[in-house]
This record gives sequence, C-alpha cells and structure tokens, in this order.
Amino acid sequence: MIWMPSINTILKGAGEILQLGPIRARVLQDGSRTDDRIGAVEITVPPKTVQTPQHLHRMHDETFLVTCGTVRFTFSGADHDLHAGDYVVVPTGASHTFSNPFDETAVFFNSFTPAYYVNYLRELATLSSKGDLSQEVILKAMARYATEPAGRSD
Repeated sequence: MIWMPSINTILKGAGEILQLGPIRARVLQDGSRTDDRIGAVEITVPPKTVQTPQHLHRMHDETFLVTCGTVRFTFSGADHDLHAGDYVVVPTGASHTFSNPFDETAVFFNSFTPAYYVNYLRELATLSSKGDLSQEVILKAMARYATEPAGRSD
C-alpha cells in the first residue's frame, strides 16, 4: 500500500488559541503533520506592547511576515519598523526581539523549524493564565527551548 500524506487546512479564526499576556497566538501548525519539521503561528500584538527580552535561538530558525499594522523588530543593534508585507528571516544564533509601540494592533505570521518551539508558547500561555510572566520566568522558560538572552555566550 502506498502512503499518502493528508493535507491540513486551518480556516480563518480556527486553530488553538494561546494567550501570552496581552499577546494572542493562534497555532496554525504545531509540527504534528510535518514530523516536527515546521511550526507556524499567527501572532496578534496589541498597541503599546513590549515583548520578551532580546534573545537568540540555538536550535531553530524563525521567520516573520507582517500582515497587519507595524511591528518593531530589534536586531543588528537597531530598531526596524516593518509594515504589512515586510518579511524577516532570523537564522539560528541571531539576536532579536519585537514589540508594538504604535497605536494600532499588529499581526504577523511566524514560522519556526523545527516545530518544538510551539511548546514554548504553550508553556507561556500556562504561565500567563497563572499570572506569572515576569522576565525571570520567561527567561527560565526560554532556556528549556534552546533560547537564551542576547549577549550571553554568543
């Protein structure tokens, strides 16, 4: 018998929803249909939202496609305000973060490979539901997913 992979569709508004403090993540692909090769989420960032500390990943690459509003990405020692249609590729080991200091909600598509990083977002959602998203807690969670603050053992 020949194995045929099944195609998965996540319709608008569907998917697992994770609340990470003020940020909302909609899981589009958690790796369960790609043998953990790729994960993807849609991230909604309300106005005036500061994100996680500047960090880097030791085991996965990331991409960001801004689909609505403006997102401020910080990398290469500078802020970069990116708008709908702009795309960022963050290779393993590259220091980065993002925020939305603007007055309008921003949305971006985020992919990462391998897909295990979706579990970091799930862990943050659990911590957020308990009211504990301090920087210390976030950094400890990051460490469990091969992510560390920028400037440490680069």
